[in-house]
Amino acid sequence: MAEPSLRITEIFYSLQGEARTVGLPTVFVRLTGCPLRCGYCDSEYAFFGGERLSLAEILVKVAAHSPRYVCVTGGEPLAQPDVLPLLAQLCDAGYQVSLETSGAMDIAEVDARVSIVMDLKTPGSGEVSKNRYANIALLQAKDQLKFVLTSAEDYHWAAFKIDEYQLPQRVGEVLLSPSFGQLAPQDLAEWILRDNLPVRFQLQLHKQLWGERTGV
Repeated sequence: MAEPSLRITEIFYSLQGEARTVGLPTVFVRLTGCPLRCGYCDSEYAFFGGERLSLAEILVKVAAHSPRYVCVTGGEPLAQPDVLPLLAQLCDAGYQVSLETSGAMDIAEVDARVSIVMDLKTPGSGEVSKNRYANIALLQAKDQLKFVLTSAEDYHWAAFKIDEYQLPQRVGEVLLSPSFGQLAPQDLAEWILRDNLPVRFQLQLHKQLWGERTGV
């Protein structure tokens, strides 16, 4: 049997820009490929290309940075089945591991030690039909659920889903982000305060620091 391997766009060391571990030095393992085409996607360069690496090679590259935190992202990492053993091996190595996923793929087989950061795609993404709502029941207190919002309509849709699925009772964090360049952050902040929504407002720290560059 062939050794497990993954197509990788980049492995880099930076500050986590989002979610619960925002601001913490983190190694990012960005997998190549995604079945979705969200209108606001900021990682289209990861749709194609990349370099095929064995899991052992990936672990060596990660270890070179001596990280405490590792984030596996994409693209859509779960589109490559061999990401599952990679996640397990990263946990075995003692890292605190997070997985960024679109929510369109089944998360049932993800190692229980991994903190899942899952999107629900809003209507403004153009991919709302791809949401796999069965995943919500699999989320736990260690996990996070994120909405990227492009408009007031997206905000109202997200608020409805938060109530419909009682998300604050299911996951550790519900995260609302304004789509970069599409929704004014101040508007979203004011809506959250107005409605006393039980969520965490977030901006993408890496974009505030470095703009829309890759590898940061």
